[in-house]
Amino acid sequence: MFLHKVEMCSARLSTLINMQKSPQQVLATIRAEIDLSMEDLYQINLSGLDLQTAKFHKATLIRADLSMANLSGADLSEADLRSSDLSRAILRAVNLQGAYLYRVDLSGADLSEANLTDAKLQGARYDSQTVFPENFAYKSSGAIGPNASLNGAPLNTANLKNADLQNANLMGAYLGGADLTSANLAGARLAQADLRRAFLTGAYLRNARLNGANLAGVDLRSADLTDADFEEFESIAGADFTNVQGLSDEMRSRLLSHPKQELETLNPLTLKTTLASLR
Repeated sequence: MFLHKVEMCSARLSTLINMQKSPQQVLATIRAEIDLSMEDLYQINLSGLDLQTAKFHKATLIRADLSMANLSGADLSEADLRSSDLSRAILRAVNLQGAYLYRVDLSGADLSEANLTDAKLQGARYDSQTVFPENFAYKSSGAIGPNASLNGAPLNTANLKNADLQNANLMGAYLGGADLTSANLAGARLAQADLRRAFLTGAYLRNARLNGANLAGVDLRSADLTDADFEEFESIAGADFTNVQGLSDEMRSRLLSHPKQELETLNPLTLKTTLASLR
């Protein structure tokens, strides 16, 4: 009889959570040591909360705000965390086995001793402050950040605004339409990359390797190309170089040697020709 009442109580609380998605209800549930496995917590805001040892196995946490939350020792195995914010979260010894971490923000997160076996990290973002478990091959995990190995990666239209991609390998990557506004691409390898109509406004491209990249329609206004390495581009038709920094006379001469048709093409956003942007 007692067990039946506990089950009914848990079911009522589960229903309430599903209906309201209240952070206070979730926190109360965790403190009561009630399992939240398989619950639908879509877009819930749990930022900064103490969620240690919480049970979120197979829970839906798509677009959830878990920034600065303490999830140490929590069970997030097979949880769906797509596009959620885990920036600066404490994830020590968390169980993320088989979790869906596509496009998750892991900037500044502490994942020391976390279980990332079979976790799906494609498109997840990290930075120089992110702490991964010892010996975890994060560079080749599909995650996006400094020194990442993203050779040929399909990143079309990706939101990489302000991303830290220092020394990343993006050779042959598909970045068409991607937003790389103010991204740090210092030393990045972008040879043969498809950057058509990408936004590189204010991007930091010092020492980047760009030989053979396709820059058709790219917005490079105020980007820093100091010591960038390129012999030629596949195309610069419609690229806007207005106020580009570090463009040496030799680099400018190479750009102006492209076919007249490319130089006279309008940028689809700024409506300025490539030739006009280089004057």
